[in-house]
Amino acid sequence: MTRRVAGAGLGGRVRDMARISLFAALTAVGALIRLPLPPVPFTMQTLFVLLAGLLLGGKLGAASQLLYIAIGLAGVPVFAGGGGPQYVLTPGFGYLIGFAAAAYVAGRLAWRNPGTACPLRGLFVASLAGTATCYAIGAPYLWAVLRWIGGIPIPASQVLVRGLLVFVPWDLAKAGLAAWLAWEIDRRVRWAGAR
Repeated sequence: MTRRVAGAGLGGRVRDMARISLFAALTAVGALIRLPLPPVPFTMQTLFVLLAGLLLGGKLGAASQLLYIAIGLAGVPVFAGGGGPQYVLTPGFGYLIGFAAAAYVAGRLAWRNPGTACPLRGLFVASLAGTATCYAIGAPYLWAVLRWIGGIPIPASQVLVRGLLVFVPWDLAKAGLAAWLAWEIDRRVRWAGAR
């Protein structure tokens, strides 16, 4: 991927806002593609989360996910289980927080050397790091909500299985797909100017 400096001025800010909004919307669409697994459903959201970081960079990628979270908490049913401020008390909300961190980490790793190309392998590693970041926030949050709010004395080993291990094969595939799509999109349309 080719590194270019983001355009300054109003045009650059408008472009950044449009891209942030686009990835917030794509993450909402990803929530609609779901397989209901208790306590957290399998969705396609992380594909768009990782793409946000890889294509927009760390800051703008995280901003897209923060916008998505804000829209959902405001009551728009964009999350896999609806929306509204009460959603912070659901087991899956930690993964939503993890989305912003995952986009940031993936973007920072993918674009750590401005002015140089990031190979496909580097994009995949950045995607894996973003995915791990999402797990690192989401799984403990899942355990805390189930245990302290739900009153379910779930052992940490069960949280690892139900909130992490069951998703690993699918998330590895999504990380690979995100890296490949970012590589192809940037190669074909030179999206990388966002940073």
